[in-house]
Amino acid sequence: MTTPDHVIYMDHAGTTPLDRRVLEFMLPYMSELFGNPSSIHTVGQEAKKALADARDTVARILGCRTSEVVFTSGGTESDNAALRGVVDALRPTGRHVITTAAEHHAVLHTCQYLEDSGFDVTYLPVDQHGLVTPEQVASAVTDETILVSVMLANNEVGTIQPIAQIARAVKERARELKRTVVVHTDAVQAAGFLDLNVRALGVDMLSLSAHKFYGPKGVGLLFIRRGAPWLPQQLGGSQERERRSGTENVAGICGLAMALHLAHAEREQVSAHCAALRDRIIDGIREAIPNAQLNGHPINRLPNNVNFSFEGVEGEPILLGLDMAGICASSGSACSSGSLEPSHVLLALGQSADLARGSLRITLGKHNTTEEVDYLLNTLANLVNRLRQMPSLSATGM
Repeated sequence: MTTPDHVIYMDHAGTTPLDRRVLEFMLPYMSELFGNPSSIHTVGQEAKKALADARDTVARILGCRTSEVVFTSGGTESDNAALRGVVDALRPTGRHVITTAAEHHAVLHTCQYLEDSGFDVTYLPVDQHGLVTPEQVASAVTDETILVSVMLANNEVGTIQPIAQIARAVKERARELKRTVVVHTDAVQAAGFLDLNVRALGVDMLSLSAHKFYGPKGVGLLFIRRGAPWLPQQLGGSQERERRSGTENVAGICGLAMALHLAHAEREQVSAHCAALRDRIIDGIREAIPNAQLNGHPINRLPNNVNFSFEGVEGEPILLGLDMAGICASSGSACSSGSLEPSHVLLALGQSADLARGSLRITLGKHNTTEEVDYLLNTLANLVNRLRQMPSLSATGM
């Protein structure tokens, strides 16, 4: 099979290309419509209207009030602000937080910070597919619990959590204990694939990041249900109803709104397209590569997510080999300080450190094709076979 004449991008969980329609929608707010929404003159009021229109679009898709939408700099800020804002507001009523061992680091590192600040955090174990059950979460709620944060879809293995059932079980348990427990979900990977209606999900808070659904980098949002106890984490102005100070990124927010509108409108079509390619990859890897383990739930997973661990080979040389062949993918492992660390998600799934180091994440997008998938499969099978035949450093005494 010949090398393609273009780069094959299969790392959409990392970031997505900016949709040209989104870029065209943003451009006026990066040039002639440059005003500060807080200014009372005409130029400022034009920007203020654009901001209001964007908020209307987002609220319609989330099924919430416009006043419940707070624009941020991205998913990490939204996750940080959600957790820290709730514990600051509810600190007098309790000091216990519940999350899972497979969350994104934006949540896990915030929870570690909270532990250092005197809070108790329960990191619920997940099963071999990355799932927690509603009963498992609810049973962890105590008379000190103030916050539960469980992601809607996992960024590494694509497992979809039963968030609506989890939220319902937590709320029932909170009523039994006669206390307030806020439910937050990191939905960053879910946009464009899953229904984000916050009423149906039953959550009090939800985080999104525009660049995960063909929008611009550096902009995101946090849904905060009206009445949910929360204190702002960024001070200095009255923007976003005094919940997130700082002059709004009007162009970015407009881009987020347009990208979310397109993702919502095209969700069924894009999901079906990606799911067909996903299943083709999963079947192809299982057929061509022995001792390949699919990570994540076999059914309840994102339509675009494929994650495998390959016995006897590490993820880094796989990524480098794919990159040399013109394919962009990622690994569940992160190279840090010269050592390849196994993915915390795969370890949480019960995988050994050695096997977790041999993981590969392929995340598809709306522009990927069957021809690209077939080229990937052929390249990957040859690559893994070649790497397995190479002597390891330990075997050579190095």
